[in-house]
Amino acid sequence: MAEMSYRTALVTGASSGLGRGMALWFARRGVKVYAAARRRENLEALANEARAAGAHIEPVELDVADADATVARIRELDAACEGLDLVIANAGFGKESSARRLNWETVKQTLDVNVTGAAATLSAVLPKMVERQRGHLVGVASLAAFRGLPRQAAYSASKAFLSTFMESLRVDLRGTGVHVTCLYPGFVKSEMTAQNKFNMPFLLETEEAVELMGRAIQRGEAQYLFPWQLARVMGLVKLLPNALFDATARKLR
Repeated sequence: MAEMSYRTALVTGASSGLGRGMALWFARRGVKVYAAARRRENLEALANEARAAGAHIEPVELDVADADATVARIRELDAACEGLDLVIANAGFGKESSARRLNWETVKQTLDVNVTGAAATLSAVLPKMVERQRGHLVGVASLAAFRGLPRQAAYSASKAFLSTFMESLRVDLRGTGVHVTCLYPGFVKSEMTAQNKFNMPFLLETEEAVELMGRAIQRGEAQYLFPWQLARVMGLVKLLPNALFDATARKLR
């Protein structure tokens, strides 16, 4: 498969972690990147770092939880740059919340960002991409999408939504010139995973994960699951009968 090339890209959740890393990764390869997030000061620092390396990153202050504003802003960017070639819906939120002490505010924020925000990001300029017969949509799901993990009801469900959403987009868009990729990272060092109080097997450094994701996007992979060790484990877990999965999950809980 020939590698794809892009003039312009939008990356959400770009103020830290994987989003920040991917914005830099593509900018260093000559792509004009619109880096979107809520924290303006982090975006300015990112733009300065890119500038020092001879790359171009444009900060975009954006809260994907406000879906209508997100759609409007992305459409403005699309018009201003004469078409976004690559849109990466990376912004995400995750926080442990046991069903025994379920916190509605946590559930709502997870769905606002990971479900509605991601769908708004990916939907905003899709009609224009179809008109232009070019474009690439990327959704950052998670290996947590495979089963409902303990204390992760909202997070696992939100990533399962994105996985299915991306699959339907891929099927519908075949032959249009618009490509679809869904990424399924395992555990990666970040601000979000730093909150986790449990063991994280096969934990990856951010730079390593970004390199794997960037190359998978360039190759135009339909799906990319990593690291392979954890992906294989989760593939087996997905096949477990409910009784066996529930017993295993109780031990993990």
